[in-house]
Amino acid sequence: MPLIVENLRKNYGDAEIVRGISFALQPGECFALLGPNGAGKTTTLRCVLGHTELSSGHVELCGLPVPERAREARARVGVVPQNDGLDPDFTVTENLIVYSRYFGIPASQARARVPSLLAFAGLEAKANARVTTLSGGMKRRLTMARALVADPDLLIMDEPTTGLDPQARHLIWERLKGLVARGKTLLLTTHFMDEAERLAHRIAILDRGQIIALGTPREVIAAHIEPQVVEVFGDWDGHEGGAAAWARAHALQFAGRFETSGETAFCYLSEVDLLLEHLKTQSGLRYLHRPANLEDVFLKLTGRELRDE
Repeated sequence: MPLIVENLRKNYGDAEIVRGISFALQPGECFALLGPNGAGKTTTLRCVLGHTELSSGHVELCGLPVPERAREARARVGVVPQNDGLDPDFTVTENLIVYSRYFGIPASQARARVPSLLAFAGLEAKANARVTTLSGGMKRRLTMARALVADPDLLIMDEPTTGLDPQARHLIWERLKGLVARGKTLLLTTHFMDEAERLAHRIAILDRGQIIALGTPREVIAAHIEPQVVEVFGDWDGHEGGAAAWARAHALQFAGRFETSGETAFCYLSEVDLLLEHLKTQSGLRYLHRPANLEDVFLKLTGRELRDE
């Protein structure tokens, strides 16, 4: 098994950041760890890699116990941290070659791998550019390429596509799917729910240090939320408060769950025909009907309020 986590706990003084979580990764799967800021995602990854001491529990990384043999285990893992940590004094190619030395890879072998790593990140034209000349998105893509220098079996990525434009995100998604097709195992955290739905075979939603949902994206959606969503927005026939006021006035007419966020009302239902017919008669209101998705589940389980780190 690439990774086994059993009853992991991490305390900082009286604050319990990770509260007894358990999960395991199967070879060749992509597993996404989701949660709001401060949920414990990064702390979990640091414990898994042996960078942060466990308070209790058991972690086995690439078949080796952590933290006892964490250094040995990390040699078989590629890591994409939140902060890129690239050397600004080196070129793109030099960053890859120098990083290879940490894994004991000969310079000639590392240099031979550079073209494929640059192609993975779409940075072929930047091979000799200094890191200081790269955009933020290019630096992020280089960090992902760097994580592959030792051809790891397990890739651990903390918010890998943050800062990427839509074109770059789609490029990286295709590259990551290709890694999984080759039998690599991926563990990632992300705030992009569409990314998790596209890439992950299974997800775990973490909140306040505990796993509150676990399964395939479809399983989690089916288990935790109504199947249909109608988003209502706009003005409501001269009434103050727009869609939010409409929702307060009409929520009890329909068999569903209604939430408001700003000027939008979110209607979660199993059957939407009556609601849609009603909305057609409401002057000024606009609406969008769609299937429920992972973001709906995430907001239901963790709340819509902002979280501090």
